[in-house]
Amino acid sequence: MLSIENITRRFSEGDSTLTVLENLNFSIEPGTCAALMGASGAGKTTLLQIIGGLDRPSEGSVKIKGIEIGKMSEKDLAKFRSEQLGFIFQFHHLMSDFTAIENVYIPGLIAGKSKKECIARATELLREVGVDHRAKHHPGELSGGERQRVALARALFNKPALILADEPTGNLDRENRQHFLDLVARLNRETGQTFLIATHDDDVAAAMDYRLILNDKQITKES
Repeated sequence: MLSIENITRRFSEGDSTLTVLENLNFSIEPGTCAALMGASGAGKTTLLQIIGGLDRPSEGSVKIKGIEIGKMSEKDLAKFRSEQLGFIFQFHHLMSDFTAIENVYIPGLIAGKSKKECIARATELLREVGVDHRAKHHPGELSGGERQRVALARALFNKPALILADEPTGNLDRENRQHFLDLVARLNRETGQTFLIATHDDDVAAAMDYRLILNDKQITKES
């Protein structure tokens, strides 16, 4: 599903250069759930952004389903992201002026699908994540757990092969965190979708198939 080869990311400012990631190599098998762990500032978000095509590495390559995304044009990469990748963030990034169902089906409209088709798909997803009764509510009217479920539904809209999540349970209480993890486990089991979840939480990591530990610019894999 995912192959990372010799990834290095440097940031330059004036005469200074900061190396965040250096010569990373690892892979993720299709249909698995992996936890990406490491201390704050270790580079987890940077790595997720590179994998998701939101940032370019200084060196190395990212292959998703055998396709090297670094060789794509911006237009082709945007299309690939829309079709193959789903994103979930700690801060849900829902659009406050839109209802829950509208937030979920916006990726479909961007992909050129009919509004009728988008509404049907969004309704189905909200039902799957257990917040269909909140479909017409705006984000400000939803609890933290409900907002994160809506964000998960949005990430799933285009049936992506790989879902990237950056601290998705960081703002949730224990009960809502468990609800979120149960949803991820069920979706992974039923759809075979692959999840890579950056987290500081040992309980979240324990629910994954394995851990990728980012430390001192390097990465190690643990069962």
